[in-house]
Parts: sequence; structure tokens; C-alpha cells
Amino acid sequence: MKIVCTTLNAKYIHTNLAIRYLKAYAKPEFDIEIVEFTIKDPTLNIVTDLIQRKPDVIGFSCYIWNIEETLKVIKMIKKINSSIRIVVGGPEVTYDIYEWMERETNIDFIVIGEGEETFKQLLHQLSHNHDFSQVMGIAYREGERIRITPQSNKIDLRELPSPFRFEEDIPHLSKRVTYVETSRGCPFNCQFCLSSIEVGVRYFDREKIKNDIRYLMKNGAKTIKFVDRTFNISRSYALEMFQFLIDEHEKDTVFQFEITADIMRPEVIEFLNKEAPKGLFRFEIGVQSTNDFTNELVMRKQNFKKLTRTVTMVKDGGKIAQHLDLIAGLPEEDYVSFRKTFNDVFALRPEELQLGFLKMLRGTGLRIRADEHQYIYMDHSPYEILGNNVLSFEDIIKIKQVEDVLEKYWNDHRMDHTIEYLIHHFPSPFDFFQEFGSYWETQGWARIGHQLEDLFTRLVQFLQFIKFKELETVVGLMKIDYLSKTKYKPRKPWWEPTLTKQERSKIYQAVLQKQLQIGQKFEALHLNERDLYKHTLVEELPFDLGKYLKTKTIVKTNTFMIVHFDSTQEKANFYYVSD
Repeated sequence: MKIVCTTLNAKYIHTNLAIRYLKAYAKPEFDIEIVEFTIKDPTLNIVTDLIQRKPDVIGFSCYIWNIEETLKVIKMIKKINSSIRIVVGGPEVTYDIYEWMERETNIDFIVIGEGEETFKQLLHQLSHNHDFSQVMGIAYREGERIRITPQSNKIDLRELPSPFRFEEDIPHLSKRVTYVETSRGCPFNCQFCLSSIEVGVRYFDREKIKNDIRYLMKNGAKTIKFVDRTFNISRSYALEMFQFLIDEHEKDTVFQFEITADIMRPEVIEFLNKEAPKGLFRFEIGVQSTNDFTNELVMRKQNFKKLTRTVTMVKDGGKIAQHLDLIAGLPEEDYVSFRKTFNDVFALRPEELQLGFLKMLRGTGLRIRADEHQYIYMDHSPYEILGNNVLSFEDIIKIKQVEDVLEKYWNDHRMDHTIEYLIHHFPSPFDFFQEFGSYWETQGWARIGHQLEDLFTRLVQFLQFIKFKELETVVGLMKIDYLSKTKYKPRKPWWEPTLTKQERSKIYQAVLQKQLQIGQKFEALHLNERDLYKHTLVEELPFDLGKYLKTKTIVKTNTFMIVHFDSTQEKANFYYVSD
């Protein structure tokens, strides 16, 4: 019996952990072939690949991001060869099981919940007796009737075999994200999250996990992401794992964690700030909302004061990048309340601020009680909300405009100096992103692509449109941002030069004749005339660049900014002299 397990990942760099656990658990009785695609791959290409493998059984791992494309693939496969048994599993099909079986007649079996043992039992019956009533936790067809068997007890995670020891995965480890789980379940009951449905937290064997991580690093894994819902629920466990990763990490490896910030003890952060190499760890923190009433309605316990302490301590330590999440559309969080949530969290200046929109996931308490808050949402995945009793669709559109420019101008860190200055000239950070995002939409820019230079010119156009008073200063900061991210002297910057060729030549001659004193570091470069013209750029700024670089304060006075592009270090160095 030929068995293939597959999934459609959101991106090529992602890998699917679930099908690897199925493969590992099914051995040695069954040899499962794994193949992964992406949701961007043409359906016919996916079907062609799968059919050419001549499978008897195909198992699909299903999630909100891939279910629609997966169903297209399944339908086409059944048209080509109806004898192929189609098995689906994963969080998207574990709930509303009758609905899935009645609606999608091309599905032969649904594996409900945790799948390792169930899938192996199903394979035994498919290869021998076909008595599917003996398989725990599946839905199947018996003639015209749909049967659902009761689920078995949770599997002992300490006994699960490693999902990482497949030779075919080794060539891809350095190029893709490797997902690792050290526990299953979540101690919290947030009603918008699937993790709230499973009671309790179970752990894998620690030493096995450590050996797996050693193996992954030895074979080239660079990005390892822990998928535990709350990695730091046990302080002693988290400390042990952090210490292990600090002690044994390989060069250029990065570890990502989802943590609950308000339960993280200060001594843990102090330990990380002292011991962790910079860039080794990355934290993802779900804030979602700072509205206490909203959090209460979704059974989410959160102490924002303690969360702020954690995020601030980590940021001050300078070792760990942080990604914070917000969810727009939670119960009783209207536009005004969400504006406050955004500003509360943006005040922490996270390296990334993810602005997402509530999705009414199957099986969650919030979906079950959707009528209580008059939710309307998409019928198909990702089940994103279209409005509720306090947040209109028009409000959602406005928040999406904020999300668009936030991603381009904050999360990508193309204009840190500029954005930091601008937000203090608007009523709040949210108001800046909202005004800019609304203007972006009216210009039709959301529907067309952009080059890096476009982001600068479009911001200038917006500021001109609103008649921003300090435009000259902002343009100066934008030049600093642009050049600080540039490895080599740009052939054509996005702005028109402030100096003529004659004026630049005059400055260079003054530099060469030591008439213009720039500083010892610049003089130590020993640049000749050719070097100056080839590797430096001169611009006039309307503020004291030296003062700004040292104190981040704007003092109005003209300054010559001389930027040297160091080809050996591939970076720009800034020098200055008063006009």
C-alpha cells in the first residue's frame, strides 16, 4: 500500500511538523512518503505530482490558510482516480465534522484531533480488515451514513519518536524554518484560540528534544521555531532550555518562541540579558488587546503592567528582538478602544507590531457564541470578521489601512528616525498611520507594487498634501534613514540633490586642503580626490546632524552631511560639519 502525506504550506520556507510525526509514528509497519507544496503552486501541478507517485492513500494536513486550495486538489484527484483514499486531518477539519463529511463527499476519512496513533490504526484497517469502527477518533462513510468513532486518550508525548531524522529533509534545513514542539496544550482559555479547547499542558521528553535540536543544528538548521503555545509556562523548564540553547547553539542559529510576557519573571529576563548572545533568541508575544473588559469577555487573563515590564526589560537588554501581536475585532473593542490598544502597545516600540483581524475559528467559544456580539464573518476560511455590534465594516477598512502602512514603514524598519519624529507631530502614533494609510488608499497605491524609493517619495507626497510644517526636517531624516540602509553609494537617490556640482566640488576641495575639519575618524580614512567622488555623498541638512546623532534632538542649523560608503564593511558612515 503506497501512502503519501502532504500539505500546502503558506510559504516555501515553512515546513509541516504534523506529517513528519505521522511518518515517524507509522514506522516500521508503514513507510510514508512526505511531499510538501505551497498555496501558491498551481493546483494542476500539485495533482500531477501526487498522481505520478501512484498512491493508494493520501493524507492532507489542513489549516485555515490552505483548506480552500486543498479541497480543489482533492476534488481533482478524485476525478482522475476515485479509488485513492483521501484522509484529512488538522485543526481546520477537527471541528464541525458532520458538516465537512456531508459537504465534501470526496473526503473518505477525517482524523480528529491528535493524529499519530489514530492515523496508524487507520492504515492498519485500510491494509487489512477495513473495520473502521475499531479506529479511535475518525469520521468515515458506511454506505450513505457518516460514522464518527470516539477519540482515544491522549498519547504519551514522551514516547513519540523523533520527526526530524529523515535524510530527505537534511538538504533543506538551512533554507527553511524548522518547527519544534516541546509541549502540547495551553493553560489559558482565550475564547478566540483553538488552544483553549485542549485542557492541560503535556510535555515531551526534554533530553530527546535536546538531542533533536543538536541533530538539527549539526545538519544545518538556521531558524528553529518552538510552536509551544506558552513556552515559559514553567519557569524552571524555560530556564533549562534557554541555558541549553545558549551553551550549545551553533553559529547563526536563531530560536523563536511564543511567550506569555506578563508571567515572565524579572530574574529570567535578567539572566537572558546577561547570558544570551545578541540575536540568538526572538520572542513573539500576543497582546491582542489592552481593554480589560474585552479580555474578560474572551476569558483572557492579562496584566498589561507586568507585560510592559517584561517587554521593556527585554528591549533595554538589547539582546532579543520582539514581535507583538494585536487582534482587531475582539468583543466590545470598538474603533476608539482599538486606537488606545494600538497606542498602548506601540509605546513599547516593539521591533515588530503585527496588526491582525479576528478570525472565527471552528470549535472556538467565540464562534459558538458569535450571535451574542452580532458577529458577521466570512463563510469560508480564514473566517475573518466583517463587523460586529461595536465595530462596523467601515471601521475594519480603516484599521486595515493602518495595517498596510504599519507593515511597510515600521515593521520593515526602513525609516526608524523618520517615523519616530513624525508620530510626535500627530495626536498619536495611530493617528499618523491612519491618516497616512487613508491617503495611501485614496491614491490607489494599495493596488500597485512599489520600489524602495517609492516609499520615500510617497511619504513626502502625503506630508505635502497635509501641509506638514516641518517637511524639510523630515526629508533630512528620511535621507539619513535611506543612506544608513545603503551598502554602496546610490547612483540616483530618491531626492533631488541639495547642492550643485560646483558646490560639492568646493566642499571636496576644502576637505582635501584640510580647510574643512571633519574629525579624526574621517581623516584616518586618507581619502584622495577620486575616493571622495566615488565613495562619499554630500548633502545639506536643516538641523545639527552631530547633535541629532548623539541625543536624537533636532536643533535648527544648517549642516553638511558627508556619508562615506565603506566597501570593505558594506556600510555607510556619517560625518558632519556645520555650514
